[in-house]
Formats: sequence, structure tokens, C-alpha cells
Amino acid sequence: MPQYKAPTRDIEFVLKDVLDSSSHYAALAGREEVSEDLLDAIITEGAKFSENVLSPLNQVGDQEGCTWSEEGVTTPTGFKEAYQQYAEGGWPSMTADTQFGGQGLPPSVGIVLTEMVSSACWSWGMYTGLSQSAARLLENYANAELQETYLPKMTDGTWGGTMCLTEPHCGSDLGILRTKAEPNADGSYNITGTKIFISGGEHDMMENIVHLVLARIDGAPMGTKGISLFLVPKFLPDAANNIGDRNAVHCGSIEHKMGIKASATCVMNFDGATGFLVGEENRGLNAMFHMMNSARLGTALQGLSAGELSFQGALTYARERLQMRSLTGPKNPEGPADPLIVHPDVRRMLLTQKALAEGSRAFIYWVAQLVDTFYYGADEEARENAEELSELLTPIAKAFVTETGLESANYGMQVYGGHGYISEWGMEQIVRDLRIATLYEGTTGIQALDLLGRKVMGTGGKQLMAFTKLIHKFCKSQEHRDEMTPFINKLSELNSEWGEITAKLGEKAMANADEVGAASVDYLMYSGYVALGFMWAKMAAVALEGDQDDAFLKAKVQTAQFYFQRILPRTESHKLSMLNGADTLMAMPEDAFAF
Repeated sequence: MPQYKAPTRDIEFVLKDVLDSSSHYAALAGREEVSEDLLDAIITEGAKFSENVLSPLNQVGDQEGCTWSEEGVTTPTGFKEAYQQYAEGGWPSMTADTQFGGQGLPPSVGIVLTEMVSSACWSWGMYTGLSQSAARLLENYANAELQETYLPKMTDGTWGGTMCLTEPHCGSDLGILRTKAEPNADGSYNITGTKIFISGGEHDMMENIVHLVLARIDGAPMGTKGISLFLVPKFLPDAANNIGDRNAVHCGSIEHKMGIKASATCVMNFDGATGFLVGEENRGLNAMFHMMNSARLGTALQGLSAGELSFQGALTYARERLQMRSLTGPKNPEGPADPLIVHPDVRRMLLTQKALAEGSRAFIYWVAQLVDTFYYGADEEARENAEELSELLTPIAKAFVTETGLESANYGMQVYGGHGYISEWGMEQIVRDLRIATLYEGTTGIQALDLLGRKVMGTGGKQLMAFTKLIHKFCKSQEHRDEMTPFINKLSELNSEWGEITAKLGEKAMANADEVGAASVDYLMYSGYVALGFMWAKMAAVALEGDQDDAFLKAKVQTAQFYFQRILPRTESHKLSMLNGADTLMAMPEDAFAF
């Protein structure tokens, strides 16, 4: 199993040099000031915790998995102890509101820690990530009584949280969920139903688990307009806000999965459990989308984290493994063969991993900054612009970065050859753990429909134009720099083409609505490659201003060149596929699929 090493130089380069974190944080209101010293401390200490405490648990967690019994779920060796260190270090409170004991730092600061934690041990990080997302939802939608009861202990990490959405019969179609809520005279509700695929629904790492459950109140409209959101704790708090009586919610079983075996994926049975309404009746999905969007950005981080870890493992192996001779003559004449890294095809895989990981890091960190601005920007116009951009870019980040992360993870196995398929090396675990990321929090197809159908066509292209104008403005700002010409010319071309393709798809969709579904995934992938092209051009612009004898900066420019020459041309195939229409997909009769 690769021993994770946090890429702190690249993290600092993206935050400080490319995204100008100092100016960004200075423009926020209502969050604590983030000094450079504080940011450095978070990166340094987060790296130590991830490398030294979590990374050794990654393979242990995969081998042991979680254990279910009627008493509950036991996590693998070391998980509970690692969480105690995490809580004692104050990490759960980092981005929480100061009113409830939090440190009040912007969400983007938490993203930096989440990347390192996720790369070191994704299964472990799922427990903490979902808990913090649940707490943020309650900060925004719960009434004062619920906030005062639950948030202090969720903020300090004593209590955790989940989101309980889907059910055995409905998958992603939440409009047909059956879980029901019956009102009680005291204002509480009895929640009855079964939820599946609940990450962290039961475990032994925290003393109480707060479930956020979608259910339908008796008499509510059918479909998504009749769904409400409820807080259902594992243990009901007593008068002193300590855990009291056990609530009527239990884990019926845990799933046997392809990967992330150390993350308990639970079937949760609510048997008339006591719950409390969060937000307004029949507006539960509106509140839950707050948590889902956070989870989608977190899932994008899984693609980045797995790609980074796989790259680190592949790079180490490619430097050490001797295999064949270089086509241009021996590079290791004293040895029996040359290291793998001298071979062009191995270089292709390693550079693809590096380009996708570093480009995705810059992209996700930027989206996280947009979320900061949307919630806490001091300028109203800046908040509105950030909202438009973050809504457009979140489905791209979730789907594109997980899809390309999976590509990178597979390359990591390929570099190892047959050894990559053997569990002891740990490379196949990365693939297995990541495979779910293109599925949960909305599949790639669902994200693509959200992007093209709702965010682009549903706004008349307004949100897309906000992004393409930003790219255009950046390209114009770089026209005077000859060294940037190769990047700017291609990015400008694709930026214009993006709008033209969108207009053509809009015309097709007016005649046949299936054109949207037929084109959507190719459209999303095209959008993702352009978005990363924008980030790589920005990184190249900054790197070219620095000392070209600095190996890090020189490699940054070379990786940008590789991305533009070898990866960005993929947009052409996606363009051709999406413009070829829905006919070849929909013309075949259903019976003709038979075998």
C-alpha cells in the first residue's frame, strides 16, 4: 500500500499563488480571519495527522472491514483511536460557527484538510466528512432549540451525523420514497420506514449519531414537493443534553461491498422513531440539497485523493522497478535493466495522473472559494456571481473529477503490471475504493443531466456565460505574454466552441427532448476538460512568472504543456459524440437488446 505523503508544496502553490488566498479571505465577512501563519499550521499539522495516523489504517481497514451485530457496528482496528486524536486536536470544529463552539474558519480551509485525510484513508474520512456536513445543514435550517441541543456536541466531535435519503425501491428517485412522519401532540414526529446505503449510519467512533431523514408527513403531496426533513438521533438527549434513552432507530445490516469496506454502509430501520422537523414542512429537499452539494464537492475530492495516492504509488514503483532497456539506449548501464520511468508509455500514464490530480486540486479549491464567497462574501454582487458559478461547477467537479480519478487509479495499477492486481501492493484497493464515487451523491449521468438540463439550458445559458466570460477575461489579460500564447489560443478556441455547441444542442432539444440526455455525459466531460484547461493555464501563468531554475515551477509548466497537448484534445471526440444526436441511442427497439 502506498504510504501517503501530503503534497504540501502544491497545496500552498494553488492556495497562495494561483488562487490568492490572502485576498480571498480578506473579502469575507462573518468568518474568522485566516492568516498565512494559520493556514500554514493547518496544512502542516493536517499533513502530519494524515501521514502518520491515518495512512497506516488504510490497508488495515480494507482487510478487516466493519463488523455488524445486533449491538451495533464495530469499526476496524485503530479507527476509533484515530478519531479520538482527531477530536482532541479540534479538527471537527474548524469550519463550524463560533456560536456553537466552532473556530469559524471558511469552508475552503476545511477542504484542504479533507483532501489530505481522504488521500490517507478515504473510509475513515467518510465518518467525519458527513458529520460536518450534517452540522452545517443544521446551522442553516434548524430552529434555535435544535441547534442549541445538538450543534455543540456535533461541533466538538462528540456526536456525529448522517443523511438518510434513499430507500430500497426508489434509488435516486426520491419523489417516490415511502418513509412517513406522523405528528405528535408535543411537536415531535414518529418516523417509520427503511433507508439504505446510509454511510456511517451505525458505528462505534462517536457516542451519538444524528440522522437527517427525508420523510413524508401524512397528507403531504406526492412527489418531491411533499418531502420534509427530520432530525432523528440514535439516543434522545436528556435534560442536560447528554445521551438519554435509545431511540427506535437501528441498523438492520451493513452492505458487503466492492470497496470502502471500512466505511459502514447501513440499512437503517426507523420503527416509529422520535424525530424533529428541520426547516419547513414539504421543503425538506431544499434543505437537504445544502448537505448534498457539500457531499458532492466532497465526493469530487475522493476522485482527486485517489488519483493523488495512486500517482504517488505508481511514481515510487516506476523509479524503483527495473524492466527492459530504454529504446534510446541504457539509462542504468550498471544494472540489469532500466527503471520503468524511462519508458514513454509509463511516462504517459504518470503524466496523465499528475496532470489530472494537480488540475483537479486547483479546480476543487477554486470551487470551494466560490462557496466561501457565496455564503460570506462582503460584496453582494460577488456573492451572486459566486452562487451562479458554484452551482454550474459543482456537478462538473463531482462527475468529471471522479471519472478522471478512476482513470488515474487504473493507470496506477497498470504501472505495476501484474503486481498491481495483487492486494498486498494496495493499488487495486484504490480502484475498488474509488469506484463508488461515480455512483453515490448522484451518478455521472445524473450530474450530467443536472448540468446540461438545469444549470445550462434551464437558465438560458446564463450560468455558463458567467464562466465563459471569466475565461475570456483571463485570456485577454495574457495576450501580451508570448510564452502564454500556446495556452491562450487553444483555451480561447474551446471557450468559443463551448458556447456554439451549447446553442446547437439547445436547437436539437427543442425538437427532441432526448437530445439532452443523449449529449449530457459527453457535454459534462467536455466541460470538465475545458475547466481544467482554464486552471492549468492559470497555473502556467503563475509558474512562468517565477524562477525557472525552480524544479517545481519548471515541472508545473511542463505538466501544463502535457495537459494541453495530450489530454485537452479529448474534447474533440466528446464534441463529435454529443453532436451526433440521440437517434443511434433511441432507434433500436427494446426487444432488439435481447440476447
